[in-house]
This record gives sequence, C-alpha cells and structure tokens, in this order.
Amino acid sequence: MKTVTTLGELRAARAELPEPVGLVPTMGYLHPGHVSLARRARAECAGVVATIFVNPTQFGPGEDLENYPRDLPRDLELLAEAGVDLVWTPTPEVMYPPGFQTWVTVEAVTQPLEGVRRPGHFRGVTTVVAKLFNGVQPQRAYFGQKDAQQVVVIQRMARDLDMPVEIVVCPTVREPDGLAMSSRNSYLDAAQREAAAVLYRALTAARDAFAAGERDAAQLRQEMNDVLDTEPLARVDYVSCADPETLQEMETVADRALLSMAVFVGKARLIDNIIVGG
Repeated sequence: MKTVTTLGELRAARAELPEPVGLVPTMGYLHPGHVSLARRARAECAGVVATIFVNPTQFGPGEDLENYPRDLPRDLELLAEAGVDLVWTPTPEVMYPPGFQTWVTVEAVTQPLEGVRRPGHFRGVTTVVAKLFNGVQPQRAYFGQKDAQQVVVIQRMARDLDMPVEIVVCPTVREPDGLAMSSRNSYLDAAQREAAAVLYRALTAARDAFAAGERDAAQLRQEMNDVLDTEPLARVDYVSCADPETLQEMETVADRALLSMAVFVGKARLIDNIIVGG
C-alpha cells in the first residue's frame, strides 16, 4: 500500500492503478464501518483508493474540529489489512490553497435535517467530495448509509454535475446493541455509551409500528420520541420521518420513509437512521 500527500503524488500513483478504481473517502479514526467500505471496494474494484482528511470546511463554529479523534498509524494499518492500494492524506493547504474561493453547493436536499442545525456543513462536504472525485477519478465511490442525508446530497451532486462516478451506498455497521458505529462514539464514557443504544431502540420502535400498519408520519415520530424520552442522558436534537429522496417531512407514508434522528449524549452528537417500506 502506498501513501501520498500532494496532488502530484496522487496523480502519479493513481495512473499506475488498474481500472476500475473504487474510492473510500474518510475523515480517519477508522472503525469497522469504514473497513467494511474498503472491503466492499476491494471486492468490486481492481484498484482501491482511500482518503483520510478531516475537512475543516464542514465543521461549524463551536463544533469539534480541533478535538476530532485522529490516529493515522492505526488507520493506515487497518486500510492495508483491508487491501487498499493507495491512501491519499492531503493537508488543508493541499485541499484549500491560498486564494481558494470556489464552492460546490447543492440546494434543496441540503436544507432540512442536518442542514438546519449545521449551516454551511454540506457546502463543505460537497466541495471536498468533488475535489476528492477530481483528484482520484474513481469509477465508484463508497459511502455508508449511516450518513443518510450526506448520501442523498452526494448522489444529487454527481447526477447534476454529470460526474462519471457510481455512488455505492453500504449498510450501516452496528455494535451488538444496535449503536451505529461512528468515530464520535469515542467521546462517550461508559454510562453514556450504554445510554446511546436508545437511538436504535427508538428507530426500531418506529419500524415495528410501520410494520404493524402505522402510516401516520407524526405518530412514527412520536414513537421515536417516546423511546428517547426514557433515557435521561439523551437530549433530542430532532427526529424525522421524511421522503428518502427529497428529505421533506411527510404527513402520511405511502411507500417508503427515512426515519432519522440526531441526539446528544454527553458532548457527542449522534445521528442514525433506517429506511422503512418498499
């Protein structure tokens, strides 16, 4: 496995890879969810590139950019074990050189959910992902369903800008108690870690209600809130029952729905989701 930093190094190393190439973008501090993306890319692509970059432009004021967990030596070891061929670890100066002033903005699907709580977040995400796509030139790019809105936004960007890359969405990888794996889980102490399982319990309660025939979106949201209210360490940011493609809140679920939430447990802001229906 080769590791590069500059754009010139990347392009030289990329030119040596067999096609098709799969890309696994990460912010590092890898967990089994990231590794599952790399393994899937390895199974489906002749060449595999991973990126590790804690992107400053997707963090807002007061968010956890400075404290975001990092462990590059461990990350590189995990990626090598997963069969990755090339890792690009650009610096902020490589990604945003002096005078940088060009941004990629996706409109409607960035505005609800995370977009309300984290203004500017998705502008940072779409800009950096567009730059990763341009640098690596993959045929496929692998993302986790845990970041459901991010997936919708990146799919929209790739379609709208005619980017020749297939967005492959992989299932959320969970702990035995259902907690979605996330680098931010490292912020949780023992009691908070136990409490964090309430997110998945809330989602499954709404899923069970849907399976039993409930189609009123307000009632599905209430199912989630009722379970979250049982955990004193959980502070709800939002719960949502939205259209999986437009991300607009629904009144009645006709076919499919994205059930999602953001919940504070201690200082960690955790997100999770499931899709119900067709």
